[in-house]
Amino acid sequence: MSNSPKDRITTIQTAVIISNFMLGSGILTLPRASTTVVGTPDVWISVIIGGAVAIAAGVLMAILSRSHASQTVFQYSQKLLGKSFGGVIGLVVVFYFFMTAAYQVRVLAEVTGFFLLEGTPSWAIVMVFMWVSLYLMTSGINPIARLFELILPVTIVIYVLVMLMSLRIFELDNLRPVLGEGIIPVLRGVKTTALSFLGVEIILVLTAFMDNPNKSVKAVVYGTMIPFFIYLLTVIIVIGGLSVQGVITRTWPTLDLVRSFELSGLIFERFESFLLVIWIMQIYSSFTISYYASALGISQISKVKMMKCFYALLPIVFIVSTLPKNTSLLFVFGDLLGKTALYMFVTLTIILLLLTKWKKRSVK
Repeated sequence: MSNSPKDRITTIQTAVIISNFMLGSGILTLPRASTTVVGTPDVWISVIIGGAVAIAAGVLMAILSRSHASQTVFQYSQKLLGKSFGGVIGLVVVFYFFMTAAYQVRVLAEVTGFFLLEGTPSWAIVMVFMWVSLYLMTSGINPIARLFELILPVTIVIYVLVMLMSLRIFELDNLRPVLGEGIIPVLRGVKTTALSFLGVEIILVLTAFMDNPNKSVKAVVYGTMIPFFIYLLTVIIVIGGLSVQGVITRTWPTLDLVRSFELSGLIFERFESFLLVIWIMQIYSSFTISYYASALGISQISKVKMMKCFYALLPIVFIVSTLPKNTSLLFVFGDLLGKTALYMFVTLTIILLLLTKWKKRSVK
């Protein structure tokens, strides 16, 4: 399960993994989180700026990883910062991926328990989900990439169709006035929207598996553009359909929007089940790749076999996922995770990039 020749992924597969990792819980949580901060209908401008920030950060990470093509961030951080300090930094990155996995699985339990499987104990939902994910991960990165290639097109087609059907209750006036309160509220929302593009940092791990690491920058740009357009579409249609006040007062505004209209005469008159199916597939993708990255990190830092890391992490992730006592605490947990990642990965990337350039110069 090391970087064996057959365990290679193409540039397109890398972009697909990045897209799937980003699209996790953001579809359901972004409209409310960003609208609460901005407070005006201009959230879509914040999404555009946040997306640009994410692409810029991702390009930096891709350039760094390209310089250490056959290694993951867990390996080259030790090479650049020394074995002990680099190992500690690697463990911090492992901790982030591991906490992300716990967060994703808990969001899944909350939404599934609320909308689909009422009365089902959350541990039952979580355990089935985690074991199915583990089954996929044990075969390595290649089967993960191939499954994600099937999931992404289905997600895009169904999601765009459901969103376009929501145009029946769309009111353009809900998006006006543009910049009515100036640019300051928009800038306030940039950090929140940038958090929804977290997932770009997975390139620090994926480049080591790419069959053409020189195309890592292209993979990041392509991989970020898909969530960018989906998030932009979501924010515009959700605020247009529900209004700013309507979005702020709801926990899952995207689902509420889809539940608020029916198309009679069709086989399916309610469409939230479609939305939930593709959303569960996306959460599955996000969970799988973050869990895989944390197990890979532990394996490479401690030189323990990958299989042991997979099984050892399972109960810990499950326990961490049960810690937030309610949805409000869960959102606080997700927000904290996002802010930490934003500062940690940008700072780490810049430091490692400068060290890489300096070492190359000193060798010359």
